[in-house]
Amino acid sequence: MSRSVTPPKPSLTSENTALPSQAVGLATKPALPQTSTLSDFIQETLALTRRLFIQLQRRPSTLIAGIIQPLMWLVLFGALFQNVPQGLFGDSQSYGQFLGAGIIVFTAFGGALNAGLPVMFDREFGFLNRLLVAPLASRFSIVVASAIFITTLSLIQTAVIVSAIAFLGAGLPNLLGLGVVTLIVFALVLGVTGLSLGLAFALPGHVELIAVIFVTNLPLLFASTALAPLSFMPHWLQVVATLNPLSYAIEPIRYLYLHNDWALSSIVMQAPWGSVSLGGALLVLFAFDLVALLSIQPLLRRTFA
Repeated sequence: MSRSVTPPKPSLTSENTALPSQAVGLATKPALPQTSTLSDFIQETLALTRRLFIQLQRRPSTLIAGIIQPLMWLVLFGALFQNVPQGLFGDSQSYGQFLGAGIIVFTAFGGALNAGLPVMFDREFGFLNRLLVAPLASRFSIVVASAIFITTLSLIQTAVIVSAIAFLGAGLPNLLGLGVVTLIVFALVLGVTGLSLGLAFALPGHVELIAVIFVTNLPLLFASTALAPLSFMPHWLQVVATLNPLSYAIEPIRYLYLHNDWALSSIVMQAPWGSVSLGGALLVLFAFDLVALLSIQPLLRRTFA
């Protein structure tokens, strides 16, 4: 009769017990320190901004058109009203000098108003959906990158227009005045860019966004002091112009071009309801930025969620 053989039990030697201890050691090994969220956000923002500049390098027509159009306005309108009697437009020596501040602001405003178009095309082509499902540190890097790109583009266009205005004989503000002009342009671009990006997430497609741009672009320009002083306008249009943020960017820049001895208390505009100082105009622009950025926050949060 055969005898059943029972297999020997494995002995708990040091070789056998080493594997569980190693596994426990791997499980309890502290993880390497992760990169901070702030540095990840900066890296993402820089990468997305670089992508936009690569697109601009491949298709520079946007930058070129944004420079040619205001130059045409400056040359054609300046020639159209060059025989206007001196003193009709305040302290300006010529209509070209009067028009220069309006062209600077119009250039920056037009570029900022188009800020939502790249985001809208990313939406329609599906690239934005890829970004939204990517493990980003913050999805607001998409908006910040677009704002940096548009602000840089607008400042480049503005620098070219300022140089062209100086070449045509309108002169230049002093060095500190140029710094204030840059601050004014930056404040205007920041608020308009925020509104344009908000529209890019709120509207259904690029056709609607382009329609909004066309509808608001020229009316806001004509309902400002870019082409004519307030004294030329009827009372109702004066009220509209003083409610237009563009006027609070145009008049300070125009004053800086005409006066080297300026201060924040200098009166730059006589509105129907009172005098507006240089510092007051800056406060209006900063308030406009605050309202614009706060108004798009809920929309962006809902979209990114």
